[in-house]
Amino acid sequence: MPVITDRDETLSILESFRERGVCMAVLGTASHWNTEAILLAAQRYGEKKGIASPAVAVAITFNYPHMAQAQRVTRSRDPVTGFRSIMAHLKELCGRPDSPYAMVRALPHLDHAHPERDEWALTEGLEYLSSVMYDAQEYPLEQNQRMTAQYVRDFGDRVVVEGNFEGLAVAVGEAHGVKAEVESEDEYAERVAQYAKATVADLIVADLGTEQQSTRVGGVVYRRARARAISDLLGTSRLVLHGSSSLSPEELRGLEEDGVIRTNIWTRIAREAGQAAGEKLSARLPALRAGDFEAADSRAFLDDATDRAAEIMEETLDRLGYARMA
Repeated sequence: MPVITDRDETLSILESFRERGVCMAVLGTASHWNTEAILLAAQRYGEKKGIASPAVAVAITFNYPHMAQAQRVTRSRDPVTGFRSIMAHLKELCGRPDSPYAMVRALPHLDHAHPERDEWALTEGLEYLSSVMYDAQEYPLEQNQRMTAQYVRDFGDRVVVEGNFEGLAVAVGEAHGVKAEVESEDEYAERVAQYAKATVADLIVADLGTEQQSTRVGGVVYRRARARAISDLLGTSRLVLHGSSSLSPEELRGLEEDGVIRTNIWTRIAREAGQAAGEKLSARLPALRAGDFEAADSRAFLDDATDRAAEIMEETLDRLGYARMA
């Protein structure tokens, strides 16, 4: 089944990425066009590189205050409707043998799920999901650890769980959540390893220097040595990197060597796709004002955005080493 919602199958796919030395792309969506762009990119790249069934995580946040993607899906701004709509659309696009993107394995991921704000998605929404980021970063670290461990006990047999060790930077250096108080890099790595052991989460998010919802590419300091130190203590690639939009293209290469098995990216793709579609819309303005239907139809803008997003996503898959999955 191309839409993966089974925990064991998800873990098996992750292990295949480890074996090939590839970092899995976790590509965000807040719209139907963006969801299709993810699948379009994966299928095109798979066909070019001879990958029989490329796998990619399709991520959506619920009520995350910094970017509530499920709310953005429909004009109603209802997160449950938006969430279910994306999952139904995903199933139609790649979930049947005759679907247009049937060769793609899509792993639906719930991102930045707050224990209280996103309770519905973390419980009733699990039937649609391959993995969740249980995001207790707003709580004191000890409470975060207890809550994450309890969630793993309650639901870890149904879904792959990603725990968030501490607060992550949003925008230009703004702190969101509780930051770990440590005196050295060695102590930081040890604290993350202790958190991983105590929570038994499958995947771990730590601060590796990136920014979420970043308005810039580059300009941050990716903490490669920190990632490697943590991974040495974890014993396997279990880190998830957030804020990849802030990294330069070259910094995306070799992440799996640092112990980063998955990386999230969306902001840069959505922004640049919209900019490209806007430029093409500007060129159509005379025809649009004259009443030409194809020029005026919003489908044209969305197709342009989809095509540009897919191009950027293909480039991202290549930089993450997806060619080695052939």
